Amino acid sequence: MKSLLLAGFMGTGKTTVGPLVAERLGLPFVDTDDLVAKRAGASVPEIFRREGEAKFREREREVLESLLAGAPHVVALGGGTLLARDLRHRALDRAVVVTLTSSPAEILRRVGDVSTRPNLASADPARRIHELLEARADAYAECHASLSTEGVDPDEIAQAAAAVHARDPIALPLGARTYVIDVVRDAPESLTDAIARLAPSSLVVVSDATVHRARGASLERALNHLALPKVDVTLPHGEAHKTLATAQTIWDAALGAGVDRDTLIVSFGGGVTSDLAGFAAATLLRGVRFVSSPTTLLAMVDASVGGKTGVDHPAGKNLIGAIHQPSGVVVDTAHLATLPAREMRAGLAEVVKIALATSAELFERLERDAAALLDPASDALFHAVRESIVLKAQVVRDDERENGRRAILNLGHTIGHALEAGGGFHKHLHGEAVALGTVRELDVTVRAGATPPDVLARTERLFRALGLATEVPADELRAAMRFVGADKKRRGARIRVPVVTAVGCSDVRELSPEVFRVP
Repeated sequence: MKSLLLAGFMGTGKTTVGPLVAERLGLPFVDTDDLVAKRAGASVPEIFRREGEAKFREREREVLESLLAGAPHVVALGGGTLLARDLRHRALDRAVVVTLTSSPAEILRRVGDVSTRPNLASADPARRIHELLEARADAYAECHASLSTEGVDPDEIAQAAAAVHARDPIALPLGARTYVIDVVRDAPESLTDAIARLAPSSLVVVSDATVHRARGASLERALNHLALPKVDVTLPHGEAHKTLATAQTIWDAALGAGVDRDTLIVSFGGGVTSDLAGFAAATLLRGVRFVSSPTTLLAMVDASVGGKTGVDHPAGKNLIGAIHQPSGVVVDTAHLATLPAREMRAGLAEVVKIALATSAELFERLERDAAALLDPASDALFHAVRESIVLKAQVVRDDERENGRRAILNLGHTIGHALEAGGGFHKHLHGEAVALGTVRELDVTVRAGATPPDVLARTERLFRALGLATEVPADELRAAMRFVGADKKRRGARIRVPVVTAVGCSDVRELSPEVFRVP
């Protein structure tokens, strides 16, 4: 069990709600201000006067870090405790963070005597509250849920906070564009709730015929409880249809239904559907919100998280697109029960990729649990899916637009995308091409002395244990090479390529496309 941290501005009810939710969860309650004062042997106003705000923040950090390292608690945080980005992200990784909110006028009413509040000790405390709320808005938005306490019974707030804690969503913190990913098993109501929280004016539901036949009943169970105008868009199945013409069918249906800026696009399907629906959302009315409900393993661990959207072009894969983050993601692993075995194996290639690039611990678990990973109902697969999403979210939050480290997630994709394009997008599934591309790219960096040979050997063994091919005919590789030069990761005459320096460790280097050529 994780700790539950109640964040937010002073006067939003953290110390009132905290004990109530702690009782519900059976956890002890603590207030960081009380702990700071106890350790310092002085009240919070005295610490501010004697040592200044910077020293007080240091003391807050020490208290919170010790709590995060210890047993679970319900914690009422000071209003500025999570202003430091690194500490805030550590808290999001290790605990469930719920931000409590209220209006400035209500905050001022609750605070009362501002003389005991160092940050409000000014001639105009109302204005000061507005200034601080504006300055802290992005930090407060980076949470697992935000709950208004104005005019709401504290017991209701405690119940809602406990429900967030039980969900244990994954947060992708991006300031005001922060969103959460729920990873569940056979819980259509999670998609219902994710949509309802966004209060859209209408829905544009994008799927494809194959997915709708296999999983449409689950989708209907999720949407039937929502009394919203809805237009359904059914796309043709497969990567060959990831084109501007297909995206236009989404635009045409949405505009024909008279949607507005508050409409919500719901993506229900695999990676192709996710990319197309997200791209349509990014461009429709200059940007509307969308929620992703991935139904394939590949989409769960890759396409649905991170905001990359787009379509293919005859010159190469994903060359037309935009980064447009979803407003929520619901990953329900029950959808995998009807996924063909070939697509399961292909999806596992992306799980291996992110483990190889970022986590030796996950890679070792994949090696140990390889057989179980092929069972859609296994705990091993559920936890691998969740951990893969956690790892990807951590990379994306630090480099949303792929200006640096996010490029490690392209491991295997330089060659993989070329193989897909060379095969007309029908010879290899994306994950199959990524597995082949990963092996080929590792072979190149091993020969260059950048990757230890045992990394390549372990990766090949794991791919084979998962039923994935690791060798591709030389003539096919040669035919695919013309697409490497058109890769969107190219900068001038060089390509930014992930280089694995050890299992779980990687960096990004610029290499000439020539290093990938086949004699």
